[in-house]
Amino acid sequence: MKVSTAITLSAATILSSHESTAFTAPRAHQLIAPSKGFSTLRSTLVDETDTINQQLTEEQTQENYISETVANSQKSFQDDGFVFGLEGSGLERPKGRGANVVVEGDALETTPEQVVMVSGTFAGQALIAANAIHELYTHTNGNAPVTALISLATIVSSWAAADLGSGILHWSVDNYGNGRTPVMGNIIAAFQGHHSAPWTITYRGFCNNVWKLCIPFGLPTVAAISLVAGPENPMVSLFFSFFCFSEIMSQELHKWSHMTKKETPAIVNTLQDLGITIGRVPHAQHHMAPYAGNYCIVSGFCNEALDNSGFFRWMEHRIYEINGIESNAMKLDPELRAKTLRGEYRLTQ
Repeated sequence: MKVSTAITLSAATILSSHESTAFTAPRAHQLIAPSKGFSTLRSTLVDETDTINQQLTEEQTQENYISETVANSQKSFQDDGFVFGLEGSGLERPKGRGANVVVEGDALETTPEQVVMVSGTFAGQALIAANAIHELYTHTNGNAPVTALISLATIVSSWAAADLGSGILHWSVDNYGNGRTPVMGNIIAAFQGHHSAPWTITYRGFCNNVWKLCIPFGLPTVAAISLVAGPENPMVSLFFSFFCFSEIMSQELHKWSHMTKKETPAIVNTLQDLGITIGRVPHAQHHMAPYAGNYCIVSGFCNEALDNSGFFRWMEHRIYEINGIESNAMKLDPELRAKTLRGEYRLTQ
């Protein structure tokens, strides 16, 4: 009797470790067969275990897998050298509102090269936009009101698209890559390091703050799009000129959201109050670990729809299925990771 009880308790312990609710461990009286002896008890236990294993559904097997991977998730982000100011990362969140440059080679001083890059980029984009409006004016046979109306509609739609674009860019560089990633390495390091030193951005001058975004959204990008679109499609040139300008400016709008009302001009406060640029409170919600939502930083107009739809969690799940790479948000939050792998994408605040 003592032997059979011990065997039964051991089996129950093993089976319950899978946290399945679809079955219960066999009770002692179900396994006891005094007339058969110990070998019969062992055979009965094996038969019962095989039957139980056959009852596990595909969904329960997935739950077991998720439970095991969640248990290992904390180790993964430490092994990857995660830099969001976590324990073991080698970085600490600075106290107060001091500047703390966390990216090697970075500095807060504006350089002449940065001024030239930013000035040249904006001048070139403005020239392409002005030429696009002129071409549109020609296409409307010199109808100024129609030209103005179409131009305004194009700019507004470009502003909305830029907010969505800023969210996708912000999400991608927050969650994937590092400072050694080709082309985007500096931007990735700046965005990821920003979570460890959130106030540093407020100490940067304009050109020092936005110049990195002139690389992907600069004059070559706009010129190439305009060349492909051709002079017969001036609205395309106007749209992307303003789009790329807005993406570069998003970093300055981002900076304003980290500053107090006393530190920003009155016009900035008005734009934030009207929802034209990203506000302080909406962006503050992004700065709560695991930094999984509120990525849009132009106006923030798209944030609610993106977070409620679970768009970014869906993207992270697809990427994980393709190459096995986890997003940084998943590494930070085991619960979020488990929900994402279960297909529960909607982000709840």
